[in-house]
Amino acid sequence: MSHHADETEEHDLGLSHDLPKFMARRGLLGILGGAGAAAALTACGSDDTTAASSGTPSSSTTAAAPGPGGNPPDGGGAMGADAGVEVAEGEIPEETAGPYPGDGSNGPNVLTESGIVRSDLTSSFGSGSGVAEGVATTVKLKVYDLNGETVTPLAGAAVYLWHCDREGRYSMYDDEIADENYLRGVQEADDDGNLTFTTIFPACYSGRWPHMHFEVYESLAKATSAENKLRTSQLALPEDVCNDVYATDGYEQSVSNLAQVALDSDGIFSDGYSLQLAKVTGSVSEGYTVTLNVPV
Repeated sequence: MSHHADETEEHDLGLSHDLPKFMARRGLLGILGGAGAAAALTACGSDDTTAASSGTPSSSTTAAAPGPGGNPPDGGGAMGADAGVEVAEGEIPEETAGPYPGDGSNGPNVLTESGIVRSDLTSSFGSGSGVAEGVATTVKLKVYDLNGETVTPLAGAAVYLWHCDREGRYSMYDDEIADENYLRGVQEADDDGNLTFTTIFPACYSGRWPHMHFEVYESLAKATSAENKLRTSQLALPEDVCNDVYATDGYEQSVSNLAQVALDSDGIFSDGYSLQLAKVTGSVSEGYTVTLNVPV
């Protein structure tokens, strides 16, 4: 089933869940150097959970040139495990949640179901029994708080991540998988703002660059209403990695779809994607790791 480019729309209802045992913690920990303006993101890169955004999809491990967001040639927010302090300007852009958010703002709401707070998104939970097939992918996000005089990790932030499957379908919406809820889940950031999801590499469906959706909340406790959300955004995946993945079985339709779109003309990313283009490492055989800094 093909999908249209998303139209910008506000949420009517917010993220919610039924696991109250997860108590929210918001701590502004570890000052990461002086940042004169709240528009600066400082990433220490002290571990492999720090993430990267780049201005162009030139490589799965490095960024080659400044993007629309003004990142420097070394990738701006791009961070390696042993990298020094890097700075990327600005908050991650606000984007549409699209027509298939599953958060109650447009149809079904998976966020009220027991089991939504989880790291592994590959299988459905509750009444669903499906498992999403595809190239293994780990998503590592690091959430930062830009409100204040310093840039700090947003400890205890809650992130809801969702994306399409290998065939370009969204669980809970497409007829074939309307009874499934895989490739959707909520995680809580640790004290350093880090959180991790295990999933599969999404398809490229007609009209859109390969991407994942996410919503950020200050904490699980506040992740109950749209009026509490800090940001809705999307991450973009690098072209070279997409080409490698889409050459494998099951992703055949993505090959032709990717050939007809570009980051610079995508309906979401065409106005600038330097803070949203994730760093991706790994291989088809061993799986990929997608990392991104999320300054809010």
